[in-house]
Amino acid sequence: MSENKPARVHDCDILELDRHHSRRKGDLSVITGADTVPFEVRRVYYLYDVPGGQTRGGHAHRNLYQLIIAAAGSFTVTLDDGRVKRHFTLNRPYHALMIKPGIWRTISDFSSGAVCLVLASDHYDENEYIRRYSDFIAYRKKLDNETD
Repeated sequence: MSENKPARVHDCDILELDRHHSRRKGDLSVITGADTVPFEVRRVYYLYDVPGGQTRGGHAHRNLYQLIIAAAGSFTVTLDDGRVKRHFTLNRPYHALMIKPGIWRTISDFSSGAVCLVLASDHYDENEYIRRYSDFIAYRKKLDNETD
């Protein structure tokens, strides 16, 4: 997946997953590959038992796409493109936040019992991460200059 210009926080948004409701049996949401997710899912992981007051994330990815879902409980995802920040409270298991490459993300405000499910477009690669915010800002400036 290649794009001509760097993603901005307003390019990242909530996708509504297919949802089936039964008053007797509960709800079911379905993720069916390319019909639901705008990238090939190559890795799935989840965060849970995050202690109160702790923050996860605090990094960006160079090429990785992600869908983040509150499989249980709630949490806040803050996205930052170096110019604008945008906050999303995820608290519905049928909502998925699409995050494009080059966006800094922080996950905070975990409720008790929260489970943060992440679908990623590639396998883990430490070189994919930008872990220092100052490096992220330099990376974004370089991307912006290349596309101006």
